[in-house]
Amino acid sequence: MPESGTADSGTPDSDGAGRESFGSRLGRAMADRGPLCVGIDPHPALLQRWGLADDVAGLERFSLTVLEAVGSLAAAVKPQVALYERHGSAGMAVLERTLAAAAEASVLTIADAKRGDIGSTMAAYADAWLRDGSALAADSVTLSPYLGFESLRPALDLAVQSGRGVFVLALTSNPEGASVQHVGGADSVARRIVQAAAVENRRYSGLGSGELGSVGLVVGATVGSALTELDLDLAAVRGPILAPGLGAQGATAADLRRTFGDAYPQVLGTSSRDILVAGPEIRALHDAARRTLEELQAV
Repeated sequence: MPESGTADSGTPDSDGAGRESFGSRLGRAMADRGPLCVGIDPHPALLQRWGLADDVAGLERFSLTVLEAVGSLAAAVKPQVALYERHGSAGMAVLERTLAAAAEASVLTIADAKRGDIGSTMAAYADAWLRDGSALAADSVTLSPYLGFESLRPALDLAVQSGRGVFVLALTSNPEGASVQHVGGADSVARRIVQAAAVENRRYSGLGSGELGSVGLVVGATVGSALTELDLDLAAVRGPILAPGLGAQGATAADLRRTFGDAYPQVLGTSSRDILVAGPEIRALHDAARRTLEELQAV
């Protein structure tokens, strides 16, 4: 989070007055550490596997242990907001502490909240996740564009102002997603989202060669040939591609290379369960994350 010193260089940038953009910070983290994002997903079954109670204390122990284990390896961590929300206000307080701890450790965060609404409600979501001084402010947040991409405008604009980023759902790998995202064929819903994200990133002329924009996309690691079938040009987006599904959901690093092709340098491979099952020992978690990272870097 810029306010806490994770990556605010103080250098003027076209993505935000006097701040280094989220895309620039993430690109540097990917270059320095590698293209791995580790999901912090405190599922009840994982808490049980770790010998933790499914309560607030277990939630916090789990979250901070994962952060300690993988923070030096991952370009970003991605807390799954719903798994904190299910514990009520006390669970959300744990999420606040987890985000603060990540900021203190200079680890970029992606709040996996999938927020999307219209008007003042969308502005309120943006305020919660992207405003300086908010207890829930992350470096970036996932957004759902299915009330129309432009409905996300409050979050898109606030992210620019605060030096943060967004990841917009574009092509998810769940079977139900195709009933919405594939509609339209050559002019599919997914293609329109991809094109809109590209336009947002082009608005900022300061992007240098190879530099990432701050409007990213969520594209499932297991979408297979859908990118070709829908003629989606992800490289042209010039933003990061968050690709969940690595490991336990079946995708390998080689699959990512084949699926994303020319856009692979933008891909942030995301693994959760495949790494988290190695806990609760910090060394075992660290080693599991390192193996996944080495696979991503080898292809």
